[in-house]
Amino acid sequence: MDKNQTIGIILIFALIMGYTWLNAPTEEQLAQLREERIQDSLEQVRNLELEKAVENKIVESIALPDSILMAQNQGTYGAFSNASVGSEELVSLENDKIKITFSSKGASIKEAVLKDHYQIISDTSNVETKVNVSLMQDVKNRIGFDLPVTGVAGGIVNSGDLYYKINQQGNSIEFVVQSNQGGRFIQKYTIAEDYKLEYESKLENLQGVVIPREGVIPFQATHFLEKIEVNDPFEKRYSTVYFKESDESNSDYCSCTSSATEDPESSIAWFSHSNQFFNTSWIAKDRSFKKGIFETDMLLDDSKELKKIVSSVDVPFDNAQASSFVMDMYIGPNEYDDLASYDKGLEQIIPFGTSVFGTINRYVIRPAFNFLTGLISSKGLAIILMIFIIKMLLYPLTYKMLYSQAKMQALKPTLAKLTEKFSDDAQKKQVETMKIYREYGVSPLGGCMPMVIQMPIWYALFRFFPASITFRQESFLWANDLSSYDVIAYLPFEIPMFGAHISLFTILWAVTTVLYTYYNTKHMDMSANPAMKYVQYFMPLMFLFFFNNYASGLTCYMFFSNLFNILQTVLTKRFVFDNDKIAAELEKQKAKPKKKGGFQARLEEAMKQQQQLKQQQAAKKKRK
Repeated sequence: MDKNQTIGIILIFALIMGYTWLNAPTEEQLAQLREERIQDSLEQVRNLELEKAVENKIVESIALPDSILMAQNQGTYGAFSNASVGSEELVSLENDKIKITFSSKGASIKEAVLKDHYQIISDTSNVETKVNVSLMQDVKNRIGFDLPVTGVAGGIVNSGDLYYKINQQGNSIEFVVQSNQGGRFIQKYTIAEDYKLEYESKLENLQGVVIPREGVIPFQATHFLEKIEVNDPFEKRYSTVYFKESDESNSDYCSCTSSATEDPESSIAWFSHSNQFFNTSWIAKDRSFKKGIFETDMLLDDSKELKKIVSSVDVPFDNAQASSFVMDMYIGPNEYDDLASYDKGLEQIIPFGTSVFGTINRYVIRPAFNFLTGLISSKGLAIILMIFIIKMLLYPLTYKMLYSQAKMQALKPTLAKLTEKFSDDAQKKQVETMKIYREYGVSPLGGCMPMVIQMPIWYALFRFFPASITFRQESFLWANDLSSYDVIAYLPFEIPMFGAHISLFTILWAVTTVLYTYYNTKHMDMSANPAMKYVQYFMPLMFLFFFNNYASGLTCYMFFSNLFNILQTVLTKRFVFDNDKIAAELEKQKAKPKKKGGFQARLEEAMKQQQQLKQQQAAKKKRK
């Protein structure tokens, strides 16, 4: 190497040594590092010892013969100690609509997969995956009978803790658990058409099982409802437990928005654990459930499940020697016709409403939409067609409303003169305004009737769209699911009460509402209350926060309804009305002799009396 290379290497070495010396740890740091290494070593030793202890325990438990384990379980399971040990086996039944997987432990349903219904799963990047809807698959679910067994702690053995033998023949599966004395407890499932599952439980010569005097055995279903829909906060508001008492015509339910308990006094015809669009129902056949207690438990928002539901009913059994109970199970979508086919009011679990609006939904709007969707495959176009039909049926009333507005528009110059004449006396101006209305035969309330008639339809649709499975995952324009909110853009943050997305249908509804309100109120004199000129625009702005998370089927309906209103109004005023004829009619009406009485006359008289009272009070103040 030459001299320059040597000097370079020496400088590099010096730099490395200097850097090492400057960054060398202090004695305190070295001591702390040694202590951390010691603690890490001790932790590794403890973990190894724990793993060995667990392995030894497992080996010890596995090594125990079943006979010893059964003997140990005698005090817990009594006559069923032989069935307390076993291994879980899975078996399934299916038809063209559903596949149900059962477990030999508890003879319970492990999962029910609906073949024609799907749910959308989104990851953190909003990438969507489509999978079949799966019900009853939560590992925390617990369903079974509390068998009254003598000689055990607590006096009961839950049938869900026992291991059953499986006997499958065709479309039926029989689960059999045998007692130590040879008696049998049998649970049999038979899959029928669609989403119906027939169920029968039998008691045969069960020694040690004592049926109480009431002749019932408690049955309990603890069910963690699954999150299925994209808008799961909205889904939670439409999920609960429904039940129907045998002597009642209408069903009842626990609160959808808070934890609640219902304890009906009479026997129960059926009970149903219902999501927004799917349900699992237990329906008594020959004999009703004796009584029941139904509970909902609201879970945290970040929970994987919607709600915890616990239904406890008493199942009638005659005795433990020979008795049976039959019922049907429905595991599937909230299809109105399918549920109504049971002829037990099961369709009432669809939350169309219980008042007059529910009646409108069930017997007017639902059949109308079914008819329209039979003609048009697109649910969105069916909504638009329904709007058109409603607007045409109400057009005679709309015509009268618009004609009344046109007459008030013609009177606007006359009313403007009153504003100038009584600018300092608003009450006197109101009295004179009412006098002019009566003189010219104009009613300021003439435009209210179409709105009043449409209000029940609007409120009914408010409940219909998020409750009807007809619109679930049906797309229209930019909306992917008419039963949930539409998304035109996602926000990088969440706005309280608004969400982290923007619904375009909601924005369009708000804009068209503002435009329609402005167009319709241009002729109105609001000088007596100027604030009303601006308050009328606040409503659509406030409702932006509510409807941004609502079913897009409703906001789609509201938006296109506004478009029809604007179109009808503009075309009628521009091409149907003749302003000169309206002015001539007003003058002719003015010339007619006026009858005393009527609502406007009484209103005018009341305003005059109020004005006189005000003048008297002012005069008293001056005298003082």
